[in-house]
Amino acid sequence: MTFFNKKGNNKMVFDLFKRKKTCMELEIYEQSEISQKILDAYLDSTGNINIDVPTDINRIILVASGSSYHCARYAAELFSSISKIEASAIYSSEFLLEDTIAHSDNILYIFITQSGETTDTNSALEKAKEHGVKTLCITNKENSTIWNASDYKVACLAGEEKSIAATKSFVSQLLCSTLLALKFAQIQGIDTYDYTLDLKMIPSFISKSFELQPKIKQLARFLSKYKNVVMTADGQSYALAKEASLKIKETSYINTSSAILGEFMHGHVAVLNNNNEVLVYILNDNLTYTATKNLNKIKESYNPPICVIGNRTNQVKSTYNINIDCDKPIVKTFCIAVIIQLLALEIAIKLHRNVDKPHGLNKVVK
Repeated sequence: MTFFNKKGNNKMVFDLFKRKKTCMELEIYEQSEISQKILDAYLDSTGNINIDVPTDINRIILVASGSSYHCARYAAELFSSISKIEASAIYSSEFLLEDTIAHSDNILYIFITQSGETTDTNSALEKAKEHGVKTLCITNKENSTIWNASDYKVACLAGEEKSIAATKSFVSQLLCSTLLALKFAQIQGIDTYDYTLDLKMIPSFISKSFELQPKIKQLARFLSKYKNVVMTADGQSYALAKEASLKIKETSYINTSSAILGEFMHGHVAVLNNNNEVLVYILNDNLTYTATKNLNKIKESYNPPICVIGNRTNQVKSTYNINIDCDKPIVKTFCIAVIIQLLALEIAIKLHRNVDKPHGLNKVVK
């Protein structure tokens, strides 16, 4: 493909069909294989999960930063709903500001970090260990600082991630966290058979998500025209909305925010009075009555473009809809994670950003 500038000089323009793939793109497409590798390592043929954890836990506190925090927030929901263990997530930097921390023999602190070298997260672990609590890390780097300092360890098995934007490390953290939630459920005698069957579907459904690329590109072209994007969700999906916001923000430099849809209705919705706002709603399950009501109220009052990722939207007038043909919320979570990564990638390509080396960002925050 060629074009001529005003001086008549012939310039070569990269062909999108032949362009060199970025590390981010290559790493996104590794995720089906990585997910299978994780399942092979930790889930046996009988459905038992082979991860070493303490057995006398009644409260879990997850500590992390960036994309790892979004995983922690999602995991906290799983520990509460599946394992029936009280769980919460906190940013590493906020944890360091706490004057006192909860500590007892029945509390487990889980630290999540891709590199194992994030300064705030490692400092948070040191603070926790000063109180003698049990610690577990989920990391992609064995023999890293956090790996060596933790009592229990889970390796993400994603391999080296070269792109600054976390993709395969995020999905591998999600899967390891899900396995941990099921492990604690098994310890308490909760039947996890159906859940383990669902997990085995994840690699193939990630592969199927790549088939949605044409629709993802259409949505990316549309979103790239807007200066402000609001990612909304409810429940477990809110962690994915936060991750989508971060991915688009760090790779495309678009002002992207995230909000729980119900809370967005309390004042925040006023930002839609601007003419350059688009709202995206993410869900890993069926659209609830309350969400339908809120989205329709937003459309009636402010008339922004509304895009929905995850399910059909017959009840809501949406500009774009990416439906995932799957009725398993856990499986759909991983499909959405891949879709928002591809969406961020395509927006960045449209805006000619360097996705592998976003300006001013580093792979490890120290």
